[in-house]
Amino acid sequence: QVQLVESGGGSVQSGGSLRLSCAASGDTYSPYCLAWFRQAPGKEREGVVGIDSDGTTTYADSVKGRFTISQDNAKNMLYLQMNSLKPEDTAMYYCAMRRPGYCSDSWWILTWWYNYWGQGTQVTVSS
Repeated sequence: QVQLVESGGGSVQSGGSLRLSCAASGDTYSPYCLAWFRQAPGKEREGVVGIDSDGTTTYADSVKGRFTISQDNAKNMLYLQMNSLKPEDTAMYYCAMRRPGYCSDSWWILTWWYNYWGQGTQVTVSS
C-alpha cells in the first residue's frame, strides 16, 4: 500500500508561482510513475506531468515551460513548481502513483491506470 498526501495549494494572482508537494509513504519501490493531475469544476481530471522512478519526465503541452516536476527519493517527496500561473490553471491538484509502471507509457494520462491517489490540494489563480 502507498499513501500520498499533497500540500502547498493556495490562492495566487495571475503570473504568480506556487510549489506543490506530495509526501509518499508505504511500498514506494521502483519502477513507478508519479504524476500530477488536476480537475477543474465541471471538467474531467487531466494529467499535468509525470516522473518515473529513474527521473524521466513527461509534460502535458498546456504546462510545458511553466511547470516543473521533481522528486527527492531520499525523502519520498514529489514536487510541482508552477510558474506563470494562469486563471485556467485553477483546479484541485492530485498526486498519483502507478506501481509498477513508467510515465513514458502512453497510458500515463489515464486516471484508471493509477493504483494510488492523494486527497488533492486546491490551486486558485485570479486574474
